[in-house]
Formats: sequence, structure tokens, C-alpha cells
Amino acid sequence: MKVTEHIKQAKGKTLFSFEIVPPQKGQNIQELYNNIDPLMEFKPPFIDVTTSREENVYLPKENGLLEKKITRMRPGTVGICASLKYKYDVDAIPHVLCGGFTKEETEYVLVDCHYLGLDNVMALRGDARKDEAYFQAANGGNTYAIDLVEQINNLNNGKYLHDIIETPYKSDFCVGVAGYPEKHLESPSLDTDLKRLKEKVDAGAHYVVTQMFFDNQKYFKFVEKARAIGITVPILPGIKPIAIQRHMQILPQVFRLDLPEPLIAEVEKCKNNKEIRQVGIEWAIQQSKELIAAGVPVVHYYSMGKSSNIEAIAKEVF
Repeated sequence: MKVTEHIKQAKGKTLFSFEIVPPQKGQNIQELYNNIDPLMEFKPPFIDVTTSREENVYLPKENGLLEKKITRMRPGTVGICASLKYKYDVDAIPHVLCGGFTKEETEYVLVDCHYLGLDNVMALRGDARKDEAYFQAANGGNTYAIDLVEQINNLNNGKYLHDIIETPYKSDFCVGVAGYPEKHLESPSLDTDLKRLKEKVDAGAHYVVTQMFFDNQKYFKFVEKARAIGITVPILPGIKPIAIQRHMQILPQVFRLDLPEPLIAEVEKCKNNKEIRQVGIEWAIQQSKELIAAGVPVVHYYSMGKSSNIEAIAKEVF
């Protein structure tokens, strides 16, 4: 079922969803299931599965030097989505990236998703590779998320690349895109960023999931400004609980977001990561309750591979 259909059927009740990260190559998928199992109690209608682009790895050679290889360390997004759909009877949503994929490779992924009965896809530009100063599209790949949305929308209309096929059998993907309550790190302003978001919606996106934020007023103002320029699709808030001391530095650095002073003050009182984790849970509970009281359609949690803190939050909220 499509995300938009889940929201419609909920009739105003706020739904619970979360995002998972595929295991690295060589790891057992059972660990992923072990993290998901406790969260199924809260009946998520859908689960997002991230996609990682290629990265450099360095392998030792016999002469003592290192050989650089380019590989994907977390493959299997579409396969994991199929397994979640089968194992839990839940809609699984693969993230589809511009970065690291040609348009042909993207088309193959989308065809596989269609054959597997996956009704939703999340269309993202993706980040620059770690060895790149700025994002660079793959040779023959999509440059921006709007290009990816347009490719998916073309497939929904039976139009394949290079016009090599004419068919009445079409995909019908519900397309999600990202929104940034504190603007994308590369955007010159929030207003400019909202214009880009509207372009993605006008190109065929059906719903928006926001980047994480820690101040609900940022989300409420973002939604207000989005509605003012004609964005009418559902805008799902994304929540991530602070869990370790390092999050205080890395989250603002990587995602270009602000942490509220009251949250910073509570973390500074903590003596260890266990106490910080509890502060993160309590802050996310209050965020979630306020968002639900405001009538948001879904509260979407970024689990980042671990679920115990998300479970603790959901027990208090859902």
C-alpha cells in the first residue's frame, strides 16, 4: 500500500514509522531482524531502508602497500525490502539515490521494485563521496533529486529510457522526497530550499519526510512556509534521539542543524553516554507528544541501526 493511502486510512491518527540501515557485507541479517522485532509491536505501516553509495576501501598487498578498491559496503536494499515485506507483512520503502548510479542502473532497480510489489520509493540525491569535496553525479546518472523524481514519474507513465519500450503495463510508485526544516546544507536560504522542494513535488513527489530536527518550532514553521507556496502533500517529521556525546558535535556538523539550548544544558549535566541516551529518549518523547498533539500524519524515527531507544520512545507515545 502507498504511504499516502496509509495516511488516508488512518483518518487523522498519527502513525509510527522508522528507518533502518542495511547490514554491511558479511554480516548476518538476523541482527537487523533483532532490532526490528521489538518495534513491530507498535504496528508501523511502513519501514524505510537506506541505500549507501559506493566508497573507497584499502586492501593490503603482498608488498606492504595498499590497493584502493571502490565497492558498496551496504548493498541489498531492495532485497531487504522484499524480505521485510515477506517476514513482517509491512510496506518497505527503498531509498533510491542519484549518487553512484547511472540512469540505467536506477531503471533496473525500479523495475525490480515493481516486480517485487514495492509500492513506495524514496527519491534522494544522496551525499558526496567521502573523497569528494562536492557532490558529483555518476557518468550518465541523475544530478538532482528532481531528475530522479522525473525518471520515476516517467516509469509510472510507461516511459522507459531511450524510448525503447511502449507498454500499457506501468508502475505506480508513491514517491517520497526529503525536506529540510533548517534548509539543506548546500542551499543559500530556506526560501530557496523550499522552492526546490516545490519543484520536486510538482515533478511528481507524493509526500515529504524531513531531515532530523530537535526544535519542533522549526518543523512547524517549515510546514507553514511550505503550505504558503503551494506544497500540499503530507510532510512527515523525522526524529532522531541523541544517544552519545559525539552526537553533540557530529550532528550539527554533518546535517547543519541547531541543537536547542535546553537540550545542550541537559546533556552537559550527564556523566556518561548512558545518561545522555536517557536525555535523548526523554527529549524525543516530548517532541513526539507535541507533534502528535499538532496532528502530524506520521512520526518517523531514524534508528541508525539500533532500536532500543526508539522502542523506549514508542512505548511512551504510541
